[in-house]
Amino acid sequence: MRETTRRVWVGGVPLGGGAPISVQSMTNTDTRDSAATLEQIQALAEAGCEIVRVAVPDEKAAEALFTLVKHSGVPLVADIHFDYRLALMALEAGVHKLRLNPGNIGDEKKVREVVRAAQERAVPIRIGVNSGSIARHLLEKYGWTATAMVESALEHVAIFERLGFHDIVISVKATDIDFTLQAYEQLSERVSYPLHLGITEAGTKWFGTIKSAAGLGALLSRGIGDTLRVSLTADPVEEVKVGWAVLSALDLRRRGPVFISCPTCGRTEINLEGIAQEVENRLSDFPLPITIAVMGCVVNGPGEARHADLGICGGKGVGLVFRRGEVVRKVREEELVDALVAEANKLLEKDRG
Repeated sequence: MRETTRRVWVGGVPLGGGAPISVQSMTNTDTRDSAATLEQIQALAEAGCEIVRVAVPDEKAAEALFTLVKHSGVPLVADIHFDYRLALMALEAGVHKLRLNPGNIGDEKKVREVVRAAQERAVPIRIGVNSGSIARHLLEKYGWTATAMVESALEHVAIFERLGFHDIVISVKATDIDFTLQAYEQLSERVSYPLHLGITEAGTKWFGTIKSAAGLGALLSRGIGDTLRVSLTADPVEEVKVGWAVLSALDLRRRGPVFISCPTCGRTEINLEGIAQEVENRLSDFPLPITIAVMGCVVNGPGEARHADLGICGGKGVGLVFRRGEVVRKVREEELVDALVAEANKLLEKDRG
């Protein structure tokens, strides 16, 4: 069972309180370049990104938010560090969430001003502590541990709570998976605020995907987490794809098809690897949340994949197309993918009446 957390709203996207786990990403364009940033926001939205964060390093970037918020199709989060004036500008521009640690802003008067402006606009704030940004005095007390990171986050939370601000989201990310798991487990036992998940600095597209899936999957399977971002050294669109794949694999949310395929063996008599990749390439943007199976032989064909909405399996030079375990067509190997796509389109036509 998922942990029950408080509900906050990021624009029209709910976080916590039993809401579906949302997928986020962050632009890697220069925020001051509004055109390039909007183009990337649009690409992220098309990939299924529900909340987009943008870096706001200076006033020029903050000024660009007026244009970005106006034209973005998804809620935007302003990533602010140190300068409270940038947070005030971002709120004035209409951003839907701030990523800001109040302890880094300075005196409480400045924090109070940001809190007041956020409250007036019903804008939540995410407190984000990474393993590299733990307060020094806590490192001296606890060492480089998950406890130190959690206590560091809670110190920031306490500042907001003293000011009567509770629309808070928290993240405690590390690049070490076990460190991250311990931190989120401790945090989930101590607060009811929604938690933003991530494995920070996970790595390149290939290794970072595996590392993120391992860490996020472990947390989500324990009922921890309300929203997530996969951090990859890659096109942010890839982060969104991986995020959805993780949620789909855990059967927490579905967007588009889930693909299953067998690992091949000595019985395989078709080009299974090539066929499976072509199926995924051609149907990756299919709009229905169906399961598609690509199986290598009749042994692991319609029977083992009977739960799949659609599937194919192959023999020597031929193959079968099946729906929910029932064979609907027998075609030549070179026609298998086309036949599968045709059956998928029939499902789509039926779905759309």
